[in-house]
Amino acid sequence: MNDKNAGLSPLYRIRWRLTWLLLHIAGPATLPDHLDPRRRMERERAARVARFQAAHHA
Repeated sequence: MNDKNAGLSPLYRIRWRLTWLLLHIAGPATLPDHLDPRRRMERERAARVARFQAAHHA
């Protein structure tokens, strides 16, 4: 498993990708990063991976 998927279950990754794609296709127009739901999802996913890595490398 690569670092960007560490600690993420296959079901989470599938659901995340489908949601991200739906937002890309049918979501809001371009918004600033702090308001964009896709960017929010990306930040939350990165935080989840970072928490997993911190817990397992401590």
